Amino acid sequence: MKIRIPAEWEEQEALIVVFPPKQSDWAHSIEEIHQTYLTFITTIARFQKCMVICEDKKALANLLPTLQNIELIQMPTNDTWIRDFGGINIYKNHKRRTYDFIFNAWGNKFEANLDNSVTRQLFEEGYLEGKLKSFDFVLEGGSIDSNGHGVMLSTAYCLYEQNRNSHLSKKKIRQTLVELFGLKELIVLEHGALMGDDTDSHIDTLARFINKNTIAYVKCYDKNDEHYKELRKMEKELQKTDFHLLPLPLPSAKYFNNHRIPATYMNFVLINNAVLVPTYSDAYDKEVLAIFERCFPDREVVGIEASVLIREHGSLHCASMNIYKERDDA
Repeated sequence: MKIRIPAEWEEQEALIVVFPPKQSDWAHSIEEIHQTYLTFITTIARFQKCMVICEDKKALANLLPTLQNIELIQMPTNDTWIRDFGGINIYKNHKRRTYDFIFNAWGNKFEANLDNSVTRQLFEEGYLEGKLKSFDFVLEGGSIDSNGHGVMLSTAYCLYEQNRNSHLSKKKIRQTLVELFGLKELIVLEHGALMGDDTDSHIDTLARFINKNTIAYVKCYDKNDEHYKELRKMEKELQKTDFHLLPLPLPSAKYFNNHRIPATYMNFVLINNAVLVPTYSDAYDKEVLAIFERCFPDREVVGIEASVLIREHGSLHCASMNIYKERDDA
């Protein structure tokens, strides 16, 4: 039996997003965030299918310039961060399967009853096909990253956090991931954190594979920044691995309601023929887009302004979940 979790650069069937409900944490910026999502959705649809979960299909259809390559799904949710409550695809014996883990809103910080049932509903109502397997294990998609060749990245702050799988030892948690995802190596970083991140240091804000041999990671160049020491420790950990490393600068400090928010370029999204990169009206934006263009010469690099999105502590990757092609696993 061969199990493999794909890398994000592999061929995809769709990307799923959740259009922010009016009565949600987005109430303070609802018109602005809706505009951000409309841009995000229409950009995705240029390259591949975009599945959009929303509270009112008719109302959303009226806001979109076209429905080509867009599927609207009316379904209640607590929040918008489907990276963490959406199903996770694997390939088992060359066939796509979906894992459905428990989502408890990052350690019981918020309500999650609706979000926790979304994946199951998508299958029950026929929006997603194939085999679905549920597990009595808390895991969020943003907490793991794969190179598609049996190596996974994660963080100790999140993976071993006591409000997730407190009944399991660190050894058992690691063993569970290795077995479920067919891993050859699991790299769990002991350091790395961003102020304002309420996920307990998700890896998709800190360090990610951009090809099977290279890890991109967030680097703080300002020694006076509160992140400098912690991110330097993370960098030293990464330097002990066998992978090539590519630093991406930490954006300048961003604030909302007098609190620092976790702006990061690591929250990019790979889709068919494109890389969607969050930008923050920051001095580093142009430089980072150029770096992505060099790293992905065969893909169109599209910057999407995410300054409103990051107000609720997430960005493009947090706001989406990839559905991979049902195909033979080469």
